[in-house]
Amino acid sequence: MKFAFVNGQRHEAEPKLSGNCLGCGNPMTAKCGALRLWHWAHKGSHLCDPWWESETDWHRAWKDQFPVAWQEIRHPVDDGSCHIADVRTDQGWVIEFQHSQIRPEERRSREAFYSRMIWVVNANRLQRDRAQLANAYNNGVSLVPGSLLRKAYAGDCRALREWAGGSTPIFFDLGRDQPLMYLLPRTESASVYVHPVAREQIIEWHRSPESKAAEFAIFVTELPQLIGAFESRPVRPPCSCHPPGPPQTPAFLGWHTIYAAKQPHEVDSARPSAGAWPGTACRRTAY
Repeated sequence: MKFAFVNGQRHEAEPKLSGNCLGCGNPMTAKCGALRLWHWAHKGSHLCDPWWESETDWHRAWKDQFPVAWQEIRHPVDDGSCHIADVRTDQGWVIEFQHSQIRPEERRSREAFYSRMIWVVNANRLQRDRAQLANAYNNGVSLVPGSLLRKAYAGDCRALREWAGGSTPIFFDLGRDQPLMYLLPRTESASVYVHPVAREQIIEWHRSPESKAAEFAIFVTELPQLIGAFESRPVRPPCSCHPPGPPQTPAFLGWHTIYAAKQPHEVDSARPSAGAWPGTACRRTAY
């Protein structure tokens, strides 16, 4: 863990410090070696939160994008135990950063427990994951001309297959200079819906005042509504004089008004440092 209580105050690990766990209150030792991140560890083999995974540089870099007061927040459980969320924002969103593989039943348990949460998944850990995600998106079909929202085939992408069907938003991290890949919740067939979003935008949404944070809630609400409108549209026979357009429903019109569609660009599967979209890697919006 990054924090422990030292004399009643949250404190990062430092040499020769002793503290107490934020979750269970048991003694903790500061681990301050040269090979791993400085962190706190329970004395002995005790672990109070079974959902906790060893923290990496990737975890710490993401946590540090948010205020210290939002990091490692204790959530009590009815049986007297607790879970510690990586980040909980002032708007009540829990953000969990997942580096290693996770069992589907544990994922479902976390989503049910926190309810108002999002996942950020490290898809840059394995070379194949980044390449497969990029290929799935680049070969996908745009729902609306000019939109970045695409219907993608999940069969050839391990990450999409394993994470499809969740009840909360999932964002794959393909590398620092790539956009996050948003996997929309509750899509669990061979085809899923994905949308790239600049990481700076996700951070800004959650760190900004309530008016900005509301944009994130709209974003994760309106896109599924657009998909529902798209999937329920009547199928028309092809006609060269009147080509079918996007569904003219309130859900679509509201989404299009809030998020003006930009021309899509390909996601770079091989060189994450090159930027996902030529000339636009630093844009703060990615709709």
